[in-house]
Amino acid sequence: MGRRVKQLKNYSSEQIKAFIDNDNKHKIGIRLYAVYQVSNGKSSRSLEELYNISFKQICNWAERFDSEGIEGLRDKPRSGRRARLTEVQRQDLQSVLVRSPEKFGYNTASWSAPLVRDYIQREYRVEYKQANIYNLLHKLGFSYQRAKGVYPERDEAKRSQVKADIKKP
Repeated sequence: MGRRVKQLKNYSSEQIKAFIDNDNKHKIGIRLYAVYQVSNGKSSRSLEELYNISFKQICNWAERFDSEGIEGLRDKPRSGRRARLTEVQRQDLQSVLVRSPEKFGYNTASWSAPLVRDYIQREYRVEYKQANIYNLLHKLGFSYQRAKGVYPERDEAKRSQVKADIKKP
């Protein structure tokens, strides 16, 4: 007779994994328990499938725990890619973006990603992909705002009358 497997109704395995990954205490607890099992004689290869991580990573946790204690199980800060604009340039860009692009020679009243990209290229000689402009703007505290078209030649009274005529049976 086969073993019954409990199916969860409200959470997927990906969601549960995200809970673990986003909470440092859970992550360290799981790593510590893996190290505990290694200290009790379990091989890292046998734990590989249980923890869904390579045996080498489990060995690394055990070695770091042995040399650094619980601190060895914490994630170290990662450097990432160096910023293309300096801090001074980013502050300057931030002060520019609160003003109208017309003051900088553009023929529009609001900033767009292609415009910001062009400004950065022109002023700082730094190339950005358009997708990264949105990330940069977010880091500077700006958010994307969809423009609403306003047409001065549009006659609201006439438009309302057309709508009323359409609705009549």
